[in-house]
Amino acid sequence: MEEGTLKSPSLCVGTEDYGVRQWDTRVDCEVRQILDRIADKWSLLVISLLDRRVLRFSELRRAIDGISQRMLTVTLRQLERDGMVKRTVFPVVPPRVDYELTPMGVTLHETIQALVNWTETHQEAIGSARAEYDARSAPEEVLVDR
Repeated sequence: MEEGTLKSPSLCVGTEDYGVRQWDTRVDCEVRQILDRIADKWSLLVISLLDRRVLRFSELRRAIDGISQRMLTVTLRQLERDGMVKRTVFPVVPPRVDYELTPMGVTLHETIQALVNWTETHQEAIGSARAEYDARSAPEEVLVDR
């Protein structure tokens, strides 16, 4: 089990009344842990790849550049534990295991897609802001390095 993850689910009653900084301090709320889990880069990629299709472990591994077998296994187990991914094992030789999104995972994919759409809409503005920041920061960095 991931460090800091509670074994039993807890309620986040009244979460809407709390600011984001208070999520860290509330012992009885797993919002931060859930966000950390579903927002990591591997989980986002797995959820996106499973949109409206069933994939085998090997297909997922080939499709996700840079992921190790162990990290994909851990990611899939966590997503399955959280109810986002359904794992189906077929009793054949060699073993066949399929992965697909659960109905809750589909709703998460919709949210991820909205974030991707926002990113695509604002990528040029973000690129401009980065260039402006880098241009302003470059002289400061030279002074700090000396």
